[in-house]
Amino acid sequence: MNIVETSIPDLLIIEPKVFGDDRGFFLESWNRKAFDALGLNLDFVQDNHSRSARGVLRGLHFQNPNPQGKLVRVLSGRVWDVAVDLRRSSPTFGKWFGLELSAANKRMFWVPPGFAHGFVSLEDGTDFLYKCVGYYDPANEHSLLWNDPAVGIEWPLEGIEPQLSGKDEQGLTLDKVEAFA
Repeated sequence: MNIVETSIPDLLIIEPKVFGDDRGFFLESWNRKAFDALGLNLDFVQDNHSRSARGVLRGLHFQNPNPQGKLVRVLSGRVWDVAVDLRRSSPTFGKWFGLELSAANKRMFWVPPGFAHGFVSLEDGTDFLYKCVGYYDPANEHSLLWNDPAVGIEWPLEGIEPQLSGKDEQGLTLDKVEAFA
């Protein structure tokens, strides 16, 4: 397993070892000992799976209090995945990082507690898996506005009209969200 650091501390790209041949492939997506050896002592309590059509934009979600850390990956299709630092004490507060996750590249993305997270599906039938270190708490879920100019996320939307839920359309701007300490 290979860890790739991003421009924002604590956000990590995880590249699993993939064993493949003409029959297909095998990879370990989670192994407590391997992750512990990398310094990621994670206690997952919930798995979530979503399927999205091309253009569905989910997020940018976070829970405060009771934040969720998420290890995310794509099982089929591809997404542009984004995390925004909402830790006021962080030197990267309000900064974002994005990357393509796909069934083809098999990368995973660790988004720790204290970040807003979201993605846009770039293909029909995209299956997205979240392993979470905290339980879903709908009473404390919030949305950062996906296109807040103060954050300035560069979504790859050429030829795509984003499809958002009503909740995500009503997301708050960075200056209005209940950020973390």
